[in-house]
Amino acid sequence: YSVFFFFKQKTAYEMQRGLVGSEMCIRDRYMGIIVLKRKRMPFVKVVKSKAYFKRYEVKYRRRREAKTDYQQRRRLIVQDKYKYASPKYRFVVRKTNAKFICQIVAATIQGDKTICSASSNELKTYGLTAGLTNYAGAYCTGLLCARRLLTNLKMNEMYKGQEQVTGAYFDVLKQATVKDRRPFKAYLDVGLTRTTIGNRVFGALKGACDGGLCIPHSKNIFPGYKKEEKKEIFDVEKHRQHIFGLHVQEYMDLLKGENAEKYGRQFSVWLKCIKDNKVDSLEDLYKKVHAAIRANPVRPKKEKKTEKQTYVDEAKCVIKTKKGNYRRDIKLTNAQRKAKVQEKITGVLKQIEAMKTAPAQAHNFISYLNTAKKKKKKKKYS
Repeated sequence: YSVFFFFKQKTAYEMQRGLVGSEMCIRDRYMGIIVLKRKRMPFVKVVKSKAYFKRYEVKYRRRREAKTDYQQRRRLIVQDKYKYASPKYRFVVRKTNAKFICQIVAATIQGDKTICSASSNELKTYGLTAGLTNYAGAYCTGLLCARRLLTNLKMNEMYKGQEQVTGAYFDVLKQATVKDRRPFKAYLDVGLTRTTIGNRVFGALKGACDGGLCIPHSKNIFPGYKKEEKKEIFDVEKHRQHIFGLHVQEYMDLLKGENAEKYGRQFSVWLKCIKDNKVDSLEDLYKKVHAAIRANPVRPKKEKKTEKQTYVDEAKCVIKTKKGNYRRDIKLTNAQRKAKVQEKITGVLKQIEAMKTAPAQAHNFISYLNTAKKKKKKKKYS
């Protein structure tokens, strides 16, 4: 230990400027003494040695990007051995800032294959132009995906699902008569979404189940479920309110009474949507959307462009459009490539014949070639 006496209180830095970061200063104000104690670092074995880094295994790319939970994915796609090559389907639900996306996906060795998909942006064609990311919008997207899939598989008449929406638990296997073909079964895939009670991804799940798909789930994930004193309570009416957007309607009415100006500004898109559909409330609006989805869930085909392309050049590489011309190179055939080479050869031969008739031009051409060669050599060795 190093001991220093002083009459005026000073810092350790003023007392001894040669202190290192690993030294500890203990000050006793009453005695006027500073005791400097050097802390010695214990011996630490180097764990990440060369052998460690040689054997280090990099994680999958989508795990590094925090996009895929591979433990969850493995359990969702692994099929039982006795089922051989029969695909295992997943009902994939993803939410962005602007829309919900629902897909029926099957995993293969070549990669995932999407069998059917639906987006909440498509609900605009059914009259719903507002609230595309809320619980009711998620329900409509799941319903659209389910009805579209069953229509494509020609099972829409076998399994119609729950046509009168009550919010109660519905299972196709238990509550519908199984006919010649069993219900289409899929497993819910929520990705990295936190599965809290009443999450909006479960709205898409409920819509798909009411649409006629068989997706294993329980009622304790929907809004309205709670546990009180070891008793499970599921409020079906509360769940129904979320499906028809009645909780939004309640807030709209409250805001309308308190501040009409703010109400008109905040719910302008909703008011326009209600007016266009000629309904009085959100419940009537969603009932109309559900009926329209069930009536025609098929995605409309895009019309093919019939405009003929006009080309500027003979090779048909430069295309003329309204905005301007753009080049699109076309792969030449073997005969075209040979003709192109022959054309170049004939051009060079014509130049040589012209030089024979005019020796002065030939002399100038040869001198030009020699100077070009010298320049190249200078550039090479410089």
